[in-house]
Amino acid sequence: MFNRIRDLREDRDLKQKDVAKALFCSQQVYSNYELGQRDIPTAVLIKLAEFHRTNVDYLLGLTDNKTYYKDL
Repeated sequence: MFNRIRDLREDRDLKQKDVAKALFCSQQVYSNYELGQRDIPTAVLIKLAEFHRTNVDYLLGLTDNKTYYKDL
């Protein structure tokens, strides 16, 4: 999961601080999410999925389908 959130961020040429701002957390907290040093709360996981226009199952590694549910 942690590689996926980093890859999604890098694919959009965003910095950690950009995503952290969207999640209303510090860059350090977001960095810890990417490194797997901190569990991602459910509410933050949902915000990440919405921010990257993907689904939570993709972020969790349960599927390789990135389709955003609102795009169905």
